[in-house]
Amino acid sequence: MRPDGALRGPFNAFLLSPRLGDALQNLGAAIRYRTALPPRVREMAILTVAAHWDSPFEQSAHEHVGRACGVTEEEMAAIREGRVPDLADPYERACAHLARLMVADGDVDDESWDSWADQAGNITVFELSTLVGYYAMIALQMRVFRVH
Repeated sequence: MRPDGALRGPFNAFLLSPRLGDALQNLGAAIRYRTALPPRVREMAILTVAAHWDSPFEQSAHEHVGRACGVTEEEMAAIREGRVPDLADPYERACAHLARLMVADGDVDDESWDSWADQAGNITVFELSTLVGYYAMIALQMRVFRVH
């Protein structure tokens, strides 16, 4: 919320169609709180979407959350620049590469699938693609409704 009590982010647009907005809010809550994605992976994927869509609200909000989850300034800088951060953990590295491919190409090519999907696992790839799609939709809505 802003200091004057007004809602920030995508929530004002959600109120334009309360039933659809409620469904979207429920999906967002499921993506944030009811997946098996670790917090660092989730936040790096959201930041990847925010950087790709040039979504200042998503970027600001989720850099704050990312820091709380242990995403470093160097990792966030790489994501802002459209790069996959140098990640030591193989699972995190696989997820970061997959999220980058999803936003950049809208797909995961066969060679990349062979390189990264086994390390992440099918459940993770499903949850990650759902997260990327959801936050891309939110970024689009915030762009259309000029939410900065």
